[in-house]
Amino acid sequence: MLLFRSVILIFLMLFPVFTRADQHDPALDPLFSVLQQTDNPQVLAEAENRIWQVWLSHPNADVMQLMVTATQLMNNFRYTDALALYSGIIRGFPDYAEAWNKRATLYYLAGNFDASIADIRQTLVLEPRHFGALSGLGLIYLQQNELRSARQAFEDVLKVHPNSANAIENLVLINQTLRKNII
Repeated sequence: MLLFRSVILIFLMLFPVFTRADQHDPALDPLFSVLQQTDNPQVLAEAENRIWQVWLSHPNADVMQLMVTATQLMNNFRYTDALALYSGIIRGFPDYAEAWNKRATLYYLAGNFDASIADIRQTLVLEPRHFGALSGLGLIYLQQNELRSARQAFEDVLKVHPNSANAIENLVLINQTLRKNII
């Protein structure tokens, strides 16, 4: 862990902060238009994948490599090491929405829902169309049995990505549960 923190500090001293991060890429607007205008599953999947690629991209190749490494650590349940990397990236590049989103995912996996919600909120400040962050927020609210808040989060997903199968499925389940609770 100390090694990771040292690497991050050295990295941040050597590389300046870029003013432009992924969520400002002009390629996103046409991709979000595709999400709004089609219900073709293949076209939707391609647009969604390209959006994720843009969100993950960063003008600094070293930041991208740190993101890959942190994600590998997270996927291998090395949460402390992944947290150190994501946090270092965020300190050096606070306008990089996907770093906030990945750290929110890490907090979610670790069961720290309050920290996850805080990072999701920051992700959404930077990229209000981040359907992944909105979905994550809905999942947290589901875990906490806050069904109305979960419903709002999934409805917000559908404003951005009207054909999101996961959001639609979760809304159906939430609405069924809420109706049962009324009866």
